[in-house]
Amino acid sequence: MKKKQEGHVIASIEPGSIAEELELEPGDVVLAVNDNEIEDVFDYHYLINDEYLLMLVRKADGEEWELEIEKEFEEDLGIVFENGLMDDYRSCSNQCIFCFIDQMPPGMRDTLYFKDDDSRLSFLQGNYVTLTNMKDHDLERIVKYHLSPINVSVQTMNPELRCMMLHNRFAGSALKKLDRLYEGGIEMNGQVVLCPGVNDGPELEYTIAELEKYVPQMQSLSVVPVGLSKFRKGLYPLEPFTREQAEQTIDLIEKWQKHFMECFGIHFVQASDEFYILAGRPLPEAERYDGYIQLENGVGMVRLLLEEAEEAIRVLPGDRAERKVTLATGRLAAPFLEEIVEKIRKKYPNTRAEVRAIRNDFFGETITVSGLVTGRDLIAQLKERDLGERLLLPENMFRSGEEVFLDDLTKKDAETALQVPVHIVKSSGQALVYGILGLEEENGNMPDYQAYELKERTDE
Repeated sequence: MKKKQEGHVIASIEPGSIAEELELEPGDVVLAVNDNEIEDVFDYHYLINDEYLLMLVRKADGEEWELEIEKEFEEDLGIVFENGLMDDYRSCSNQCIFCFIDQMPPGMRDTLYFKDDDSRLSFLQGNYVTLTNMKDHDLERIVKYHLSPINVSVQTMNPELRCMMLHNRFAGSALKKLDRLYEGGIEMNGQVVLCPGVNDGPELEYTIAELEKYVPQMQSLSVVPVGLSKFRKGLYPLEPFTREQAEQTIDLIEKWQKHFMECFGIHFVQASDEFYILAGRPLPEAERYDGYIQLENGVGMVRLLLEEAEEAIRVLPGDRAERKVTLATGRLAAPFLEEIVEKIRKKYPNTRAEVRAIRNDFFGETITVSGLVTGRDLIAQLKERDLGERLLLPENMFRSGEEVFLDDLTKKDAETALQVPVHIVKSSGQALVYGILGLEEENGNMPDYQAYELKERTDE
């Protein structure tokens, strides 16, 4: 039986915070708030949302302090804990037929092989959860604390098919938890990883129809194609989508979008950018994305990038300064970066920006997103080339918040091998334009979208 943790260790204190005024320090242990033990980060935030607090803290020398705190209702204390979740992370109990982690080669860093299915990470980091790990106690706390939205990895509303896809006999009955979340007033977003011949076609139609009863409390449903690496030996036989299948999927989704728009004023279900690119069809206009709720799943990322870049180019003054830079990306986004570069050339005629699409030799050529490009593939395909003054790379090529590729090579490794400064560009069209023009000092003011690394394929 797991031993109950006694308190939560402070890692750091934010400058100018209430915690600093109270002389709390790294290494101190928060034992209780208002005489309540703290189970995890949800308990903590719920308990400190008050104007008057009584906090019990054990100092490094073992002395216990009882602190009376008066503050604004939602004012944070400025404490950063060693474990951000304030509890153990819950691993996934499923064996999904589409799981990208199962398609990873051996020898990569341990964290890339960890499958999480923790509802708390859904609220904290936007992860998608299958609900199979969610206990009654979790549901009660979500409703009690009114934590919204929760991101649900639906896959299918057919209980038997869901059991098969997740390889979990409880996966079908776990769908009943959607009712409890709905009844509790919890907002939701859904995701379907679409597998040809499995949960597409009539099964996808059934799933969308069944989810209608949760709309608009369920705000959106993304439909993304299964990602297939070359490391699939011994796994469930899946094939990539063909152009014809992508077209059929888009037709089905757009039919339902019209229905939802008429009934609820939202489009609700969205096909990822990959489907439109594979089908060779124009991307939907910005209004069809309902405020870009599903960016993390690759829904509307390209349209938003184009819109932001066009606006940035429009408001900036043109010039005739000479520049030469290279942009490296995955094969999926390369044509759209070319489109942006062409618009820049019209206003900045002496700016030479070359787009290099990196072929994914590491995972296989069917993987085309920039978030799964490795440092080794990048270096191998750009070595000995004239890359100009700098090489621009999208932030989702790197581990979130760090300068490390998926294969543990670093930005510095790339700079040394390619003999060129590497600039990491935030995930917005405005940041891209500023990066090309050498206005990087403005990047700190750009919209900051979370780097999705493996998220679009590892969520189960």
